[in-house]
Amino acid sequence: MTKFYEDLVVGEVTDLGSHTFTAQEIKTFAAAFDPQPFHLDEEAARQSHFGALCASGWHTCAIWMRLMIVDVDRVRNEAVAQGLPVAERGPSPGFRDLKWLKPVYAGDTISYSATLVDKRVSASRPGWGLVTHHNLGVNQKGERVLEFTASAFLQRRPA
Repeated sequence: MTKFYEDLVVGEVTDLGSHTFTAQEIKTFAAAFDPQPFHLDEEAARQSHFGALCASGWHTCAIWMRLMIVDVDRVRNEAVAQGLPVAERGPSPGFRDLKWLKPVYAGDTISYSATLVDKRVSASRPGWGLVTHHNLGVNQKGERVLEFTASAFLQRRPA
């Protein structure tokens, strides 16, 4: 995301990488943020409608965010190392249409991506554009497990 608003192309897909969820990681996250029995205990999870220990949906979202930030930092650092200008990122006005489509079980590997679906010049923030991405998490079977649409402000190229 070191590109300026003008450099982005609608339809462009960014591969954010993948993550394998472990049982211990699922339990640790759940204990801190979403203490449901099917996230904390294998036996309770087996007896639930999920049938096995599975990650909190918020956990799958948190991993997407971590991978997004890692990718942004990587691209930014590469640009700075080459002496290229770097666009500033602004706040996000939020997300919508969050869907947890399938459970993420211990051992599942989720691949994450972000596709630019819209962009417009901001009417309220001079020098900024608003970009919108459709974000996905797909498991090792090719099944979508997570999707949502999010927007963020991005600096326009200085004149």
